[in-house]
This record gives sequence, C-alpha cells and structure tokens, in this order.
Amino acid sequence: MGGWAIAVHGGAGVDPNLPPQRQEEAKQLLARCLNLGISALRSNACAIDVVELVVRELETDPLFNSGRGSSLTAKGTVEMEASIMDGTKRRCGAVSGLTTVKNPISLARLVMDKSPHSYLAFSGAEDFARQQGVEVVENEYFITADNVGMLKLAKEANTILFDYRIPTNGYDSCGAGVESPLQMNGLPISVYAPETVGCVVVDSEGRCAAATSTGGLMNKMSGRIGDSPLIGCGTYACEVCGVSCTGEGEAIIRATLAREVAAVMEYKGLGLQQAVNFVIKHRLDEGMAGLIAVSNTGEVAYGFNCNGMFRGCATEDGFMEVGIWE
Repeated sequence: MGGWAIAVHGGAGVDPNLPPQRQEEAKQLLARCLNLGISALRSNACAIDVVELVVRELETDPLFNSGRGSSLTAKGTVEMEASIMDGTKRRCGAVSGLTTVKNPISLARLVMDKSPHSYLAFSGAEDFARQQGVEVVENEYFITADNVGMLKLAKEANTILFDYRIPTNGYDSCGAGVESPLQMNGLPISVYAPETVGCVVVDSEGRCAAATSTGGLMNKMSGRIGDSPLIGCGTYACEVCGVSCTGEGEAIIRATLAREVAAVMEYKGLGLQQAVNFVIKHRLDEGMAGLIAVSNTGEVAYGFNCNGMFRGCATEDGFMEVGIWE
C-alpha cells in the first residue's frame, strides 16, 4: 500500500474573473476541510468515516452549493441530494429531494448502514431521517440571500443568468431574444450553478470511499434529480479507486462518469491519472464536468474540461495542493 490520500472539491466551472476575495474564501474552506480529513486519517480513521466527516463540513458552510447555501428550485425551495460509497464491499447509500435534513451526506450514510435499501427520496427519505433521529431544520435554514437574488433574476431573464461561478464574457445581456449559450439535453437552461461538493479518500489500509452532495441546479424543476446521488455517475468507489464528480449532471449521468474511471483502470489497465484524463476527454461528449479520484495504492488525481475546479488534495508523503485553475 502507498499510504493514505484525500481529495476534496467544491465544484467545476469557475468564472476567470472571480474576485480575488472570493477565490481566497474558497481556498480557505477547501484547505480547512482538507486538514480536517488529514487529521482524521493520521488518527487512523477509516476512509468511509473521513469522506462523511469532510462533506458534512462542506455542507455546513454556505459558500458552495450543498446543505446550507444550496441552489433554489423554480419554486424557491431547496431540494438536496447526496450519496456515499464504501469501496471495500461496494456498499452505498443515496438520498434525493431532502428539504429539512441538515446534513444530507449523513442521511445517505444511514441509508447504507441502517436500511435494507441503497436509495431513498423525497417524503420517504424525510420519514427515514426522522426515524433515525438525525438533525432537521426548517427549509429556510438552507436559503441564502445571494441565492434568493439569483433566482429572482433568473425568473426575470429570458436567457442564461450567470453568477460568479460561470464565465460571463460575451453573455452579460439578460435581454429577451438572446440565445442561451448553455444547453442541457439539447435544451437551453436558465441558470447553471455547478458547485457540488465531494470528497474521496483511500486510508492507510488501502480502503477507498467517495461522497458527493449538492443542492443541484439553480432554478431547476422541482423533482429534478442530478448525478450526485446516482451511484456510478456522480459517486463511485470499489477496491480499485474512489471517484466524486461535479459539473453538468445530465452529461455525467449519460457517461456514468465515476464508474468509467474504475472501468478503464480495471479493463484497460490504465493508471489513475491516465484513467481520469481518458474519461474527461472521451466520455463527456459536449458536457462540462470535473472529478477527483484516489486509488488503492495511495495515488490522487483530478481532471476537468471547463475553466476551473475548486479542489484540494493531499497524500501521506507530505504532498498538499489547493487550487482553482489549471
């Protein structure tokens, strides 16, 4: 075994003109979460516990699109989703349509550990949360003033509304008759906020795990489910690697992107970074996305085909990196 490794992400697709203060805030949050995971790994925590711990921290901070600070639906409410996977026996848990659960990733963990199922959604997931005694809050807890403002503008606009996460060059008009520059499943979308969060870990025993959590798309249709809770799409872990994805959910779903990393490692014999590069280049068609990954030998890798990805990674030999751009 090559020792432990960890990676975190806060979403792919970043405005090149992102204000320096906002960049620094993002880097500080990523570093804090990375150090939280490193401390747990140095204390011999297992991979599955570490990914849950780190994603809970990301869900609690409103900077990224998960937990508090999640994107709003067209109805102005929050519907969150998350998934977690333990690569040792390919055990997994996922949840969608959460409106009151403070930490969706922990409910996903309970689905894995305390239910006979792998995936619970909407009222069934909420009922299960209350049965398990997890912390619940009013939906208003998750809603921030920034996101209320973005949703208002989205509803008033007849074209794409970009926030600081997405490049605005050439698309700063929100007037009627301007063709939307972004499409999903061939249809224009009105707002795209891709800041899903995720964490992947391999521990000192070579056990891999992955976890992903999100509020989804801004101004999404109520009931929309993205890639983040779908095992093999937004999240995957097995004996070989752990993967968490972020970006255009519909493209990630079509590509079964997270599972593809493991598949090309298993069937093509590629190394971790080679596998990440391969799927980003050959499996996304015209979709925009990124991912983080670890291998059972202690490697860490990432890749993206958009302007940037909020990310951080570290290995037991002392390597540590926090970045946004190429």
